[in-house]
Order: sequence, then C-alpha cells, then structure tokens
Amino acid sequence: MSKKQKKMLIRIIVSTLMMTALHFAPLTGWLRFGFYLIPYLIIGYDILIKAGKGIKNRQVFNENFLMAIATIGAITLALYSKSGDYTEAIAVMLFYQVGEWFQSYAVGKSRRNISNLMDIRPDYANIEKDGKLEKVDPEEVGIGTVIIVQPGEKVPLDGIVMEGSSSLNTSALTGESMPRDIKVGDEIISGCINMTGVLKIKTSKEFGESTVSKILDLVEHASSRKSKSENFISKFARVYTPAVCIAALILAFIPPLTRILIMNLPAQWSVWIYRALTFLVISCPCALVISIPLSFFAGIGGASKAGILVKGSNYLETLSKTQIVVFDKTGTLTRGVFEVKGIHHNELENAKILEYAALVESSSSHPISKSLQRAYGKEIDRSRVSDITEISGNGIVAKVDGIEVAAGNNKLMEKLGIQYINCHSVGTIIHMAIGGEYAGHIVISDILKPTSKKAIAALKAEGIYKTIMLTGDARKVADQVGKDLGFDEVYSELLPAEKVNRVEALLKSKADNAMLAFVGDGINDAPVLSRADIGIAMGAMGSDAAIEAADVVLMDDDPIKISKAIKISRKCLRIVYQNIVFAIGIKLICLALGALGIANMWLAIFADVGVMIAAVLNAIRALFVKNL
Repeated sequence: MSKKQKKMLIRIIVSTLMMTALHFAPLTGWLRFGFYLIPYLIIGYDILIKAGKGIKNRQVFNENFLMAIATIGAITLALYSKSGDYTEAIAVMLFYQVGEWFQSYAVGKSRRNISNLMDIRPDYANIEKDGKLEKVDPEEVGIGTVIIVQPGEKVPLDGIVMEGSSSLNTSALTGESMPRDIKVGDEIISGCINMTGVLKIKTSKEFGESTVSKILDLVEHASSRKSKSENFISKFARVYTPAVCIAALILAFIPPLTRILIMNLPAQWSVWIYRALTFLVISCPCALVISIPLSFFAGIGGASKAGILVKGSNYLETLSKTQIVVFDKTGTLTRGVFEVKGIHHNELENAKILEYAALVESSSSHPISKSLQRAYGKEIDRSRVSDITEISGNGIVAKVDGIEVAAGNNKLMEKLGIQYINCHSVGTIIHMAIGGEYAGHIVISDILKPTSKKAIAALKAEGIYKTIMLTGDARKVADQVGKDLGFDEVYSELLPAEKVNRVEALLKSKADNAMLAFVGDGINDAPVLSRADIGIAMGAMGSDAAIEAADVVLMDDDPIKISKAIKISRKCLRIVYQNIVFAIGIKLICLALGALGIANMWLAIFADVGVMIAAVLNAIRALFVKNL
C-alpha cells in the first residue's frame, strides 16, 4: 500500500468515527453544523480543491464538480430546513472516497505487476580493469565490450557468452519459472538474472538497443494507445456530464416554477432541489470513466506477468476479435536450429562442398547460413570470398578463390540458367553451382518447437476458424510441416514481398469484423507484421525489426502463448462490456427513480459509489490469467 493510499485510509477511518460519534452527540444549531463540517472537510477537502481548480481552468464538468455541488447543496438544504441531518452529505463524500481508494488500490496492484518488469532494468555492468571489476553505467558500454556477470546479478546488455556456463532466471521476461541453461557461444539477452556461474559476455548491442531497454519502452508507452472502448467512454463522459448538469438544473427549477405559475401550488423548492442533488450524485460517471481504462490496464498487466507484452489497449481489443492466424515457419514454429542432413548428387567430396557453401554464406546471419558454417566446423577465412551478391528469397552468389560459386534454391539455379537435380528428401535444399556447373545439393532440416502442434490445436479450440502458414521454404517441406501441425492452408516458396501480397489478399477476403494476426520473428517478417491487423513477434530471439513492427511480443518465443494472449484479451473485453452494461443500466434506473423522488441520497450513494466499487473489483479480475 502506498503512502497516499495509507493517508486516504486514515482519513476514511477518522471521518467514519467522527460521524458515528456526532450521531449520538446532543448538539444543535450552528454548533452541530460546525462539528459536522470537520469530518466533511477531512474526507472531502481534496475534492473541493480539484473542483475549484476545474472551475478556474474552465474544465467544470467532471466528477469532482458533481460531488462538490451535490454535497454542498445537501449540507445547505439540511441547514436551511433546520433538520440538522448532515449525515447524507458527508456519507456521499465518504463513500465516494472509499470508491476512489478501491480504484487506487486496483491500479496500484496492476502497476505492481508491470513494475515487476521494471525490476529487469540493470543498475550497472561489470568491466574488468587491471584485474579488478569496475561497475559502470550500462549506457556507457559499447558494442564488442567484454562484461562480467556474477551469480545473482542481472544481465545488463545483449551479447554472446565468451566464457563460463550458468542457469538463467528468465521469469521477469517470460513469465516462466523454469531456469534456462546457457554456455559458451550462446546468445544471451538482457533482463535475465544469472543464477549460478560467472559469465563473460561480449556485448552485441548498445543499452538503448538491447532487449531490456526495448521492453521497458514498450511497457511505458502501452497505456498511451487507447482502445475504441476507452475513446468511446472519454467522448461519452464529455457529452454526458454537461447533459446531466443541465438536466439537474431543469429538475431543480422547472417543476417548482410550474407548480407556482401554472398549478397555483406551493413550489416545494427544498423537495425539488434535493431531487436534483440526488440526480447529480447518481449521474456521476465514475464507474465508467475509471473501470474501463483500469480493465485494459489490468489486462496488459496480467499479460505481461505471463510473458506477453501488449503495446497498447487498442491491440488488446483487436486481438480479442482475431479469427485468422497466419504463421511464418522458421524461428516461429521451428527452433531455427538447422542441421545438415545430407549431401547428394555431388561430384566433389562432401567436405569440399561444405567448405564452398560455408564460405559463400559467411556474410549472412540467416540460420541456414549459420548451420552450413557449423557443419564446416573450421574457422572461415573471409579474405577468400569476394563479389558477394545476396538475391532475396533465392540465395547468394560470390567468388571463392576467384571461382564463381552460387548457393541457393531452385529459383536461383533457374535464374542462373543452371540445370539442377530435384531432391526427394524432406528439408531445405541448398543447390550448389561452382564455376557455372551444377555441383550437387545439401539437405538441411529444421527442428519443430515442442509446443507448435499444441499451439495450433489450442487456437482452433479457442474458435480461430483458419490457421495459415506462409514460408519461403520448399513446397515439399512446407506441406509436410503444415500437415504435421494441422494447418488449414499452407503457402510455400514465397519471397518477403509475396508474403505481404498473400496477407493483403487474406485481409480483403475476410469478414469486416474478423481480425487477422500474423506471427513472425525475422527481419523479413517486419513488413507483414506491420500490415496485419495484429502483429505478434517472437521476442527472445526475434529480430529487432520484427519486435519493433509487432503489436504483441512473446518473450519466450513459445507459440502456445498465442492462444493464451487471445484468451487474456477476450477475458479483458468481456469484463469491459460487463462494466459498461452494468454501470449504464444501474445509472439509468436510479436516475429515473431519483427524478421521480423514489430514490434518496442513500440510493444515490449506491448508484455512484456502489457501482464504481463493483466495476473496479470486476476490472481487477483481468489481472488473473494464470489458469487461462
């Protein structure tokens, strides 16, 4: 509980005790009024100050103004009628503040969920100088610097492990408690906690570009992107509040004047002003204005706790309407860990073919290129390679020791006019041409993620009516993977631009209210992630461009989290709609009862504060996502 919340709780308790004591105190007249004014000011001074500032800044119509007018009016009526019953007016302010306290507590709880992510911000990085460790600001560490992370410390920057092995606590990033083992040569992302061994890490990114920095930036800006529901409530409140103030004025003056001028009856000013004040208290739109943004905030907080970063409540709303999910294959459904499975139809020795392939691919960071370099197993002399030309979606052409070497798919061979031999093995086929002659092909296969099949099944169970896979891989490989995982449609051998065109076609053919999500991880997926209704990126090992372009980021790269993200968004939206219907429904009923004189100030308190507390408590449910 924060200091502000504790202070408010003390004010609530003191005011309640004073009201209870004054109820039994034998006080009358101005003395009674003076003593009752003390608990009123204790509980409501800040509301009166805010109302005054609103009037001064010409922003009159808000809940503070409504509360101030209603309670001051009720006190004036009690003083004017000499009844001495100031309890109602103070109770209105007291219960309003109780509702505000509940709302503050709920926001604090969801903020704490998100602030747990903020704990991943590293305070320092260790650099070894003259045999001693020196702590420096992570922002001052350049790319290529060797840093040392001791057990219990946060990993401050992204990099590659140069020395040591350890277990990492990644729960702040992924929501998973299972430690991740890491060894020499492995990539490591900032924000994890080193649990066991000492690690020497060569940094690959500056702090501003590191994973931890990007995550914090996403979280900090998430609340600035409002959903349609939030925008509707903001517009509704701007029109609604002045309208009810005008309605309350009409209720206070028109009926008494009608009684005097037309019906020749006593005006009953106090009766109608009391009804107008009751009407004002009932009309306060707090439940809507508070609970709707809070529901989305809690939903984003709950998702972040599960290792799913949603960049704004508008994306949470879009995600809840998703009906089509389109996947990239490599690195999304597969581990992106390729292995050379065979070399076929080659004239040269296997080792020589691999040497040429590794040299040609030495400038590429693509997982397939890395697998060829690993299979070669020797240090690569890049001085042997020149005139490198990468043809997107086709392959690479370069000169190795002055001889032209091409490595790529069948499209590259056709482009170069080289007769190639098809492969009957399932996998990615890298055709090799050396000196303009076909030299054979290398079969490389990827490993499916263990949860990929479950992820597709979970999406279908969640009501997703179409799952589609888009890949640049060969048709045979793509069809086999699609069949194994249970996809409805598979499109293969696509260039990055063709993926965008395919998504464009799907967007045009879908129903207006059905949203399309695209899931990817690579730099070539960034255009498609931007074009889809909702882009979902793999955050642990996904490219910076993909994470930047996406609307939702899965911090542990687990595709099973996609269905969880959709469940969280749908639960959040259910809560939002429940609160809208409940709050507006109860308000309208109580407003009618207040105008007719059936509802008194106590019912007004229920209609305002009771509905707000119920809506806030309902909104908090969006935080609980563990069992979804």
